[in-house]
Amino acid sequence: MTVTSYAARSAGARLEPYGREPGPLGALEADVRVTHCGVCHSDIGQIDDEYGITRYPCVAGHEAVGVVEAVGSAVDTDLLPVGTRVGVGAIAGACFRCALCLSGRHNLCPRRDDTVMRGDRGAFTELLRVSDWRTAYPIPDAIPSEQAAPMMCAGVTVFAPLLRHDVRPVDRVAVVGIGGLGHLALQFLAHWGCDVTAISTSQSKEDDARRFGATCFIATGEEGALEAAAGSFDFILSTVSANLPWGDYLDLLVPQGRISVVGVPREAIAVHPMQLLPAEKTISGGVPASPSETRLMLDFAARHGIGPQVETFPVTEINTAIDLVRGGRARYRAVVSLT
Repeated sequence: MTVTSYAARSAGARLEPYGREPGPLGALEADVRVTHCGVCHSDIGQIDDEYGITRYPCVAGHEAVGVVEAVGSAVDTDLLPVGTRVGVGAIAGACFRCALCLSGRHNLCPRRDDTVMRGDRGAFTELLRVSDWRTAYPIPDAIPSEQAAPMMCAGVTVFAPLLRHDVRPVDRVAVVGIGGLGHLALQFLAHWGCDVTAISTSQSKEDDARRFGATCFIATGEEGALEAAAGSFDFILSTVSANLPWGDYLDLLVPQGRISVVGVPREAIAVHPMQLLPAEKTISGGVPASPSETRLMLDFAARHGIGPQVETFPVTEINTAIDLVRGGRARYRAVVSLT
């Protein structure tokens, strides 16, 4: 059986149909017939070899939704029967044996299978194979497939820090960047019960930010805007890939406040020790979620009607979707339909 995927054959190249043979299905593996796949900036990073690790031909994609078509001999079909609508995110498998996995942190497993870093086996494909069936998550009926796809990376990336860092409904929280990640973060935090401030470079996204759940808005392009908010926030979620004046953002925190960085800055994060140490402030990184965090995110989103604002493209226009995300013009997530 030949599976059709959509691959870049060199850095920055347009995606073209690419056929490969998937081989026999392993005992713990599952094949998902993909109906929708989101386009994330890290897909562009792989296609363009921004990180210096891409193998070509490169099939990117790691926000997939589809239907389970086949499962291996060791899969628990009571929990994952053939025909189940599932989502597959940035992690398509883990060892499930190491100390990290046994403590529920499969997303930190040193043997994890990163969907977008598999060379020619990413999710821009008609048939996606996960290396462990437990990383294919049933999608609640309340979430349409085109909205569920971006939730598998963008959604869990901004939701998991709320769990990991004990963000409370009484906290004052800021979200930096009102884009593909940030517009979901605002929705989650608003329904979490937090007082939510959106931070962007200009006033142009204020109306959208408030629609997504922000109660306050800071435009950093206005002189003195950040200084006026000093000491205001318990938690700041940075969703942007820009290089920020990190010291200024640390000044926004209360003592023992935290900045969680889930966007990928292009340069080193540099801060003065005296802005970090005396008030015990923290800067931490974030990675895609564990299985338990992913399931909680999907349940929370379904109960509260949370979802991304998407633009959907037929697979024949996959390069249009790629170019939209590459140029930073998506409002707010691009999704490719493969059916």
